[in-house]
Amino acid sequence: MPGDKVYTAVGLMSGTSLDGIDAALIRTDGHGFIERLGFVGIPYDDELRGRLRACLGRREDMDGAVAIAAGEMTRAHAGAVDWLLSKAGLAPREIDIIGFHGQTLHHDPANRFTWQIGNGAMLARLSGIDVINDFRSADVAAGGQGAPLIPLYHRALAMQAGLELPVAILNLGGVGNVTYIAGDDHMVGFDTGPGNALIDDWVNRHMNRDYDDNGMIARQGGVNEAVLQKLLAHPYFDAKPPKSLDRDAWDLSVLDGLSAADGAATLTAFTVQAAARALQHLPQAPRAWYVTGGGRHNGFIMESLQRRVNAPVQSVDTLQWDGDAMEAEGFAYLAVRSLLGLPLSLPGTTGVPAPQTGGKRHAHK
Repeated sequence: MPGDKVYTAVGLMSGTSLDGIDAALIRTDGHGFIERLGFVGIPYDDELRGRLRACLGRREDMDGAVAIAAGEMTRAHAGAVDWLLSKAGLAPREIDIIGFHGQTLHHDPANRFTWQIGNGAMLARLSGIDVINDFRSADVAAGGQGAPLIPLYHRALAMQAGLELPVAILNLGGVGNVTYIAGDDHMVGFDTGPGNALIDDWVNRHMNRDYDDNGMIARQGGVNEAVLQKLLAHPYFDAKPPKSLDRDAWDLSVLDGLSAADGAATLTAFTVQAAARALQHLPQAPRAWYVTGGGRHNGFIMESLQRRVNAPVQSVDTLQWDGDAMEAEGFAYLAVRSLLGLPLSLPGTTGVPAPQTGGKRHAHK
C-alpha cells in the first residue's frame, strides 16, 4: 500500500557516456505517487571528463587517480545540488534525501563486483543533506546483476500514467536497458547492449566531437555488415535475462580501418539491432516503445529502431516525462525506497533471488 508520508528527494546521475551530471527533484511516497519538480543538467568540464575516462575499467586505485577523480566529481555533484535547489527556490533543510548514483568504473556481476565512485559522506557534508549512495552492491552481493535499477521507477510512472500495456521503456544512455511492463506485478528489465557510449567514444576519437548530433555523421556513412555481424555475434545477446553488462564489454578492434562516418553508421546500427533483439526475450511484443536518455535525441536511431521493432517508437517526452531527467529522478525515487527499506531490485529485473533493498546512508552531520 502507498505510504502516508511524501518525501522531497534529489536524484543525481552521471552515466557511462561521461557527458555530465543530471540532477532532478521529485516528491514521492516511494510507491505510486510521483511529482516531478525540477531538473538541471551540467556537462562535465573537459579536465574532469578526461580524469574519469582514464579511470574506466579499473577494479582498484593503484595510483590514487581514482580518489582524485572521485573527489572532484563529488564536488561537482554538490554544485549541481546547489544549482538545482536554487532554481527550485528550496533550502537544503527542505530536502529529505539525496540519491547519489556515482560514476560506474567497472561492472562485473558474474564475479560479484561493481564499482561506482563518489564520496557519499563528502556530498552529505557539502550539501547539508543526508545522502544514500552505493545502490548496486547489495544486489550484486546477493547474486543479482546490479542493473538495471530504474525499472521500478519506470513501472511507477507507467502505472500512474495509465499507459496501455504491455509497453517497453527503453533507456539509451551509455548502455541501453529496457523495462517491459505488462502490469503492476509483471515486469522484466535487462540491459539490451550498447547505448550511446560506443558511438560517443568513436566520434570523440576520430572527429574530436562529444557525440553524433542527431546521427548526422552516421547518416553520411555506410554500415559495414561484416563488422556488424561480428559485433552481434557476442554471446550476450542470446543469454536469457535478467542480465547486465559493462560499457567496455565489446572488442572494437573489428572496426579498425573504417572511416569515421562508416564506423559511426556501423555502431549506430549495432545499438539499434541490440535493442531490437530484446524482443526475443520479452513475453510478448510491446504495443509501443518509449525511449528515454540521450539516444532519443538521435533521429537516426529512432527511425531505425521503429523499422526494426515494427511498433510505434516515441520519445518519453510525448508522455510529458522529461527523458533527460528520468534516470536522476529514478535514483531520487530509489533513495526514498531505500529509506523505507523497500526493494530496489526484483528477480525479474536483476535476477536477484528475492526482492532486494540496498544503498548506504550518510548523515550530513
